[in-house]
Amino acid sequence: MEDLSGKVGCDIGDNVGCHSLHGHFPRPMNNAATLHPSGHPATIRWGIVGTGRIAHRFAQSLAHVPDTRLTALWSRRRAPAETFAQQHGGQALDSFDALLRSGIDALYVATMQDSHAHYAAAALEAGIHVLCEKPATVNAAQLDRVVASARASQRLFMEAMKPPFYPLYQQLRTHLAADPIGDIGLVRAGCSVPGVPDDHPSLSFEHAGGALLDIGIYEMFLAVDWLGGPLDVQTQGRLGPTGVDTFASLNSRHEKGIAQLFCGLDLFGKGDAFIAGTRGHVTIHENWWNPARATVRYVDGRVVELDAPFEGGGLNYETAHFCELIRAGLLESPVMTHAKSRQMIDMADAARAALGLRFPCE
Repeated sequence: MEDLSGKVGCDIGDNVGCHSLHGHFPRPMNNAATLHPSGHPATIRWGIVGTGRIAHRFAQSLAHVPDTRLTALWSRRRAPAETFAQQHGGQALDSFDALLRSGIDALYVATMQDSHAHYAAAALEAGIHVLCEKPATVNAAQLDRVVASARASQRLFMEAMKPPFYPLYQQLRTHLAADPIGDIGLVRAGCSVPGVPDDHPSLSFEHAGGALLDIGIYEMFLAVDWLGGPLDVQTQGRLGPTGVDTFASLNSRHEKGIAQLFCGLDLFGKGDAFIAGTRGHVTIHENWWNPARATVRYVDGRVVELDAPFEGGGLNYETAHFCELIRAGLLESPVMTHAKSRQMIDMADAARAALGLRFPCE
């Protein structure tokens, strides 16, 4: 969101469009690694595919995660990859296959979303754990195939959805468990970024851009996280001159309540998030997707202020969680589950269908 949902500066050249998810990919080299008592690597060796702005943020955040190392990276354009390696470390390799053979333990997928499924499945089938930038895939069918690859390969796959790992978000969860606001029945959230030029990657029809997948996926996470899976999604919106959605407003009915969400790439609408229950409500102050402050108000008049500044670029928290899962030998996050990713992309699929938006890679 602050970077058009992390895709500002993404290298469109890193994207390869729609690909078969069941090709033959090389197995990584059996490089020796010091093992944690669990039998898993003590130092997690990371690779990155893509060298756009979100990749830079990931590399900067990785410096705040103990016992990790950026080992290798690849971009379809050699010059940005070499510059990236000079700035953050790691070796810029000549091909994606070389990246898979480089001995990395985990791969961060930092390309535009039309290629997420391809790179994620390739890495999983090569025996590498995958943390994939959101949205995990363009649609539910792609996600199902990637998750199937993860299960078949017995490797960890997680969508990189950062808010639930921030200290403030976890503090809020802990506080509401001890001092609840009753039955939660409403989530309201949104973000819209103005002035995006037509040639920006976020507005690329070829690469599955648009507000819903670039920004709206954050709001969909918030709705699913507090209200459960979607039962019905009603969408109003508009398509821009490049063919992608430039604004969308969603009213969705969930297992536990109703969500009112918006996302855009034209209006100025950065803001907070609102969660209402029968005995109180919560405001996560802007920018809510990088949460640092929240106010809890109760029907009895009490007001509780929560304040938890974050360190690093913010991506360090989800990355640390992912590394802990690897060391524990777990194949799915209990926080960002495969089911939650499926519920989110189900909402996006329904919203895009209402707008008549279908991408070339589908």
